[in-house]
Amino acid sequence: MTDALLPPDGIAQLREALAGAGYTSTGIAERIGPAGTAGMRHNDLRAALRATAGAPDPLATLIRLFVCGQTEPERVVATALAPLPLSDAVRAGIVERSGDGLRAGLEIEAYGEQWIVSDVDAGLRPGQPLPPEHVLGVGGASTTLAQSTIRRPVATALDLGTGCGIQALHLSTHAARVTATDLSERALRFAATTAALSGLDWELLRGDLTTPVAGRRFDLVVSNPPFVVGPGTTTHTYRDSGRAGDAVCAELVAAAPRLLNEGGYMQFLANWLHVAGEDWDDRVAGWVAGTGLDAWVIQREVSDPVGYVNLWLADASEDPTTQPARAAAWLDWFDANKVEGVGLGLVTLRASGHDDPTVRVEDLRQAVEQPLGAQVGPWFHRQDWLRGQSTDSLLGARLVAADGLQLRQEASRGPEGWQVDRQLLALTEGLRWVEQIDPLVLALVSACDGNVALRDQLDVLAAAHEADPAALAQAAVPLVAHLVERGILLPAGG
Repeated sequence: MTDALLPPDGIAQLREALAGAGYTSTGIAERIGPAGTAGMRHNDLRAALRATAGAPDPLATLIRLFVCGQTEPERVVATALAPLPLSDAVRAGIVERSGDGLRAGLEIEAYGEQWIVSDVDAGLRPGQPLPPEHVLGVGGASTTLAQSTIRRPVATALDLGTGCGIQALHLSTHAARVTATDLSERALRFAATTAALSGLDWELLRGDLTTPVAGRRFDLVVSNPPFVVGPGTTTHTYRDSGRAGDAVCAELVAAAPRLLNEGGYMQFLANWLHVAGEDWDDRVAGWVAGTGLDAWVIQREVSDPVGYVNLWLADASEDPTTQPARAAAWLDWFDANKVEGVGLGLVTLRASGHDDPTVRVEDLRQAVEQPLGAQVGPWFHRQDWLRGQSTDSLLGARLVAADGLQLRQEASRGPEGWQVDRQLLALTEGLRWVEQIDPLVLALVSACDGNVALRDQLDVLAAAHEADPAALAQAAVPLVAHLVERGILLPAGG
């Protein structure tokens, strides 16, 4: 069992200080106002500093310490942290001496009505490279994964590479038991503190990826792993797995069948290589082949090698211009392995027990309405429905068009006026798929109101267009299945 940074009575005192001051997301937003809140989203702290200047009340002090990275007088810090003794806070590393005052030694981030403990954000220590064992707080990747996770009640959940415990905190809202692992003992102590401040009890295990839970199975597994691709060197544990290329993500996929209970899901963020002469989607689909798992892999971004290396060096507060050897070695590895780009996305796997698992790997760089997790479960449910349909039963199904479906037209103006070039069906919510269609498909979708079987609709269309009903039905079945998969058409009644 990993200990928190403070003993139980110290945790209770710190929680009392934070809650008593109103140091929550709502309390901070009300204290610094809309301008301060908007500025914080872009790391602009000027409005927050103005709103708390000259106001040594506990909430203002906590904001200046843990949000703005300021050094504050010892007296006001002691008041803000009371009843936690200041000496205990210093000993635990929560605050540290800086000049004539005290500054945050760790980051305590208000997360709704809870708190997350991590190392101080790089933005508050400009010019100071991150140490190898740096533990990240809430960031873009962790937020993306949290929003993409399926939220359904489960008995057991696992967070692989928990870091400061963000995903485990979310899992606690719908999992009876939460297990979290990490290779870093420092990260586990932060996660233990995050859990303790919220009155939660997680099983925390130290080890590399799945090693600490060998032989165990879970209903839901999530991971924001050290997915950064490169030559396999490890300089920062939060980003570097020690595996070359994208091997760590392939390793997670390979481990999934041994980790999941029947019907269980595994979701994780991943990077994959775009290699000259091969299709990236074939590469990723190859990870899933032979696992027996359903898979939906979504690519959300693609970076070029130079931009990718610069991004991750800057993320660790390393300036590529002052670290030319490291940047060059990284880029040389990309060149040697014919890497043309790096994809970033979400991998969702499901242990459905089907003999013919569904595997979809696709680029989805269109706008997606968060939380994406609300769309992932229904996507798999539609796959199940389609799997259960024979050609005859699908033709007998009654379908409805999705709510919010739009028809968009693109037209060009010529000598005879406007001529429609393309017609598009577009979902305006969730996964905002856009499908190009022809007038016949438009007529079919328009008639899908749940009252008439698909077969009867096709018979009417065949008569209207003087087409062979059997041939039209044969052509329509795969198209309709595709529109159901996309959620453009849905089975009547859910």
